[in-house]
Amino acid sequence: MDIGDLAAEMYPREQHIPETSVLTLAQWVPDAPVDLARIELAWRPESPSPQVSGKADESASARPLMANGHRYDRYSRALRDLARPKLLDNRVSYRLLDVEWSGNRGALGFNYTSYFDVLDVGEALGHEFAHAWLNAGRKRPSLADLPFRRSISDPFDLLTRPMLPSINTLTIRRDPIEGHRMYLHRRDAKSVAAAGGMYHVAPAGVFQPAALAPVHQSNDFSLWRNVQREFSEEFLGNAEHDGNSVDPIAYDEDEPFASFERARKSGDFRVSACAMVLEPLTLWVELLTVAVVEAPTFDALFAQMVAVNEEGEAISTQAGRPTVGIPFTSDARERLRSEPLSPISRACIALAWQHRHLLLGR
Repeated sequence: MDIGDLAAEMYPREQHIPETSVLTLAQWVPDAPVDLARIELAWRPESPSPQVSGKADESASARPLMANGHRYDRYSRALRDLARPKLLDNRVSYRLLDVEWSGNRGALGFNYTSYFDVLDVGEALGHEFAHAWLNAGRKRPSLADLPFRRSISDPFDLLTRPMLPSINTLTIRRDPIEGHRMYLHRRDAKSVAAAGGMYHVAPAGVFQPAALAPVHQSNDFSLWRNVQREFSEEFLGNAEHDGNSVDPIAYDEDEPFASFERARKSGDFRVSACAMVLEPLTLWVELLTVAVVEAPTFDALFAQMVAVNEEGEAISTQAGRPTVGIPFTSDARERLRSEPLSPISRACIALAWQHRHLLLGR
């Protein structure tokens, strides 16, 4: 059993996505997938100060000792000094403050946070659990052994701690003749701060602007544009938009974004949200989405799909051919049960399968 599955056992079964260990609430899951264009993003001018932060006394056991005998005051600083992954930048990010689904529409409220403020809490929670798990002889520890996790009485309270959603997209190449295909990649533990070594849906990335300047923050305050950037990076191997650019992205003119937008407007590239959830080990908030791309459009957009990117390598049934991916079938889902599939990916695939007739029908 995965350590994340053990962490999930500490929460009521009714808070689990069926067949998975991922946590959610009924009001965080729409009745059916919601197109990203039907999700309204609202800016909340007031953002309450989080009551729980990575500097809390309860997180001390998750923060290593420095050479002078004092503990690091933030998990991110310890990660930077002791085991820095290749991709680790403290970027301004969008803090999730509220979630609402109604029929075929959604509404999400945001203000600002930073990547490290969120990582300091989530990764410390994961480190604390792993340490207690080892001390318990590789068995599920008691909540009494997890003071930092215990301090978060309601993990779904969006105001208690900084919550930055990661947008996780299961991509499906829709081909009713030859068979639908889905795409995963194995995340490189040396490059990424989360889910290293696991199979994960692709693309995936936290919700943040491409750079610090105000023009970027207004230009990039879009779920669809965030997903586009991740497709550019993870599928096509383009350089990450790492916050250093001066000019904002011209999504209607710059490639590959202009082509993505044309495909979306034609109805051949559809992205829908299936649920807002919590990853059980870190309690990181995640938006689960599914992208359905018509086969001819997929082949045109991703003809130069890379087998390896900065975050990991593509998983395919044919070596060296990342565009082949994995069959989106019940047999493939069953085989993936024995693979190191991240809990979030398991939930994303489960929801896509549940809604497959709606997502893949035309």
